[in-house]
Amino acid sequence: MSDRIRVIVVDDEPLARSGVIALLERDSELEIVGEAANGEEAVELIAEVRPDLVMLDVQMPGLSGFDVIRRIGPEHMPAVVFVTAYDQFAVRAFEVNAVDYLLKPFDDDRFAVTMARAKKAVRSTHVGELSRRLADLLEKTGTPAVSQPPARASSFAERLVVKSGGRVFFLRSEEVDWIEAADYYVKLHALGKTHLLRETMNALESRLDPKRFIRIHRSTIVNIDRLRKLSPSFAGEYAVVLHDGTKLKLSRGYHERIATLLKASL
Repeated sequence: MSDRIRVIVVDDEPLARSGVIALLERDSELEIVGEAANGEEAVELIAEVRPDLVMLDVQMPGLSGFDVIRRIGPEHMPAVVFVTAYDQFAVRAFEVNAVDYLLKPFDDDRFAVTMARAKKAVRSTHVGELSRRLADLLEKTGTPAVSQPPARASSFAERLVVKSGGRVFFLRSEEVDWIEAADYYVKLHALGKTHLLRETMNALESRLDPKRFIRIHRSTIVNIDRLRKLSPSFAGEYAVVLHDGTKLKLSRGYHERIATLLKASL
């Protein structure tokens, strides 16, 4: 383990999530390596970045904090600090099983105490002990832990894992306008920003829904929903124009399919 403790924050409330992150950033012993807005994202993120500590909201739509632990399995779960709006009666069950808990709303002093305990636990508690405590907690909440891979509703990627500034976050595939090749990376153009992803065009294309994304050039993939028109270029060639005015080169081999798509949308 590195000197800094690697932390991710999981909460479906953006303000609550940013508030916890702001407090964590004050501590030089901690490194925030990702954030997730729901349980499904949390499961993927934990598997992707393997943090030392998870600040985990208990009540979330879809997968709850407990469900996240069940999906990962206590034996593979990092240390956990529960962030919860549960009443004091429910919190009593957490106290003896989790590293610690934060009861919403909490103040800076309570946060500092919790993080001191968390850092000590991560650095001194055996992994087996943390796993046993989490397994005990799941039994107390009524469902035994069963380690299993997350279910996938679709074979195509609905979210792309993007690393930026030392952190990891999720970008919904539908938010991507277009994609271009960049050596051993691809550039994702989304929401007015560009993100690098270490993956080949062919590999990424195979993970994207062909009903939403189409390749128009060996170096370019576009979101079909962003297509606006075909524009004559030169020597009988065409360019694809997106809704934001971006012009992209269209290879001859893709012209007929793009033209059919645009006509069908008129």
